This record gives sequence, structure tokens and C-alpha cells, in this order.
Amino acid sequence: MTAELHTLTGAYALDAVSDVDRAEFERHLGECPACRQEVDELRATGARLGVAAGVTPPPELKLVVLADVARTRQLPPRVPVVRKLSRAKTWQLRIALFGAAAAAVVAVVVAGVQTTTVPQQKADPVLAAPDATAIQGTGEGSSTLVVSRSRNQAVLLASGLPALDAAHVYQVWLIGKGGAHSAGLMQPESPDRMRPMATGLPAGVDRIGITVEPAGGSPGPTTPAVARIDLT
Repeated sequence: MTAELHTLTGAYALDAVSDVDRAEFERHLGECPACRQEVDELRATGARLGVAAGVTPPPELKLVVLADVARTRQLPPRVPVVRKLSRAKTWQLRIALFGAAAAAVVAVVVAGVQTTTVPQQKADPVLAAPDATAIQGTGEGSSTLVVSRSRNQAVLLASGLPALDAAHVYQVWLIGKGGAHSAGLMQPESPDRMRPMATGLPAGVDRIGITVEPAGGSPGPTTPAVARIDLT
């Protein structure tokens, strides 16, 4: 049996043994300096191989992760769906945002409406906030709002919205008792996804709406919302 235990060094180093074999092999390690040395060497080699195989995440990873976060649910959907972001989800979002190039700030004033594409750096603190929650929207495509009440900020993720012609854009509205106020125009990031959009959440805002507006945006909504996210 001792001779057979000597052959488990590789499997043990890779954590590929059963609980029973692990317990027996660890007792053997206490008595066998040769096996201890071999396990240490195998683990060191495995670590070097892991580093050697490491690659920089491609820009497409961001799109894949954000799309998965927006549409993945563990239970049948209810409206609205509000869930606490797990550490794993927050980590995935942060990696995706850091791995992609940050968007430049663009300010355009058209027809009295100022629209701003917010840099990705402003989105990350919201995603990493301890109180970050994800709220699933309803309507066309898939929309998710990641909200941090402690920061009074949110990040809007949207994909699968119907394609628009050059004369129209998607505009985001912060809606409450005081009416609807523009949060800006959504910028396409790929044919079926919009760039993540960070926005403040002033007091009194209880829902987010996305409408189709003429190119350049409108001072107020001119069409019914194609997607809506309730914050209450």
C-alpha cells in the first residue's frame, strides 16, 4: 500500500484524489520526505504553467458578461425582479469593465438637450458598492439597472433593443413625481447591445424609461417607453 501511495503525488498536487485517499496520503506525507518534496515541486510547476497560460481578456468579454448578467436568473422572473448582487457577480462586472477600454466623455447639446456618455470608471464604483442591487426591467429587449442607494447612482445595461434608423435614438429618462428628465442618449456598443450608462439618481425618481426619440434627443418623451425599470 505504501508503494501505491508514492504514485499519488501528482493527483494530490492537483487536488484530484478522493477524501479517503487524501487523508491516507497526508498521513503518508508526514513520514515520507521524498513525497513531500515531489508534491512541492509539482505544485510550483503547476503555478508556473498557470501564469504562462494567462492571457489578457479580450474586449468581447465585457459584452458577454454584461449580457449574461442582464438575462440570467435563478428563478422564474417576477416583475419587478430585485436581487442583491453577489460578490461573484460584482467581481465579474468589475473585471468586464476594467478589461475593456474606457469610453470617452462626449457632451452634445442638441435641441436644448445635453446628453453625456459617462466613462466606464464612473460605473465601477456603483457595481462595487456594498449595497449594489440589480433590478430587471420590462419591455423590449433586456434591461437591467444596477443601483447603489448609498451613492445615489446607477448603471443601466441594455441589449436586444430593436435596431433604429439614423434618424432616431434611444433616450433614457429619470421619472418621478416631478416629471421626466433626460439622463442622456444611449450609445450603441455593438449591433444588439448598448454601452453601459452611468447616471445619478436624484431624490424622487421612482422609475427609468427608455423611449425612441429623434436623432439628438428630445426635451421630453415623445413616444411610449419601449423599456421600463421600476425602482419601488
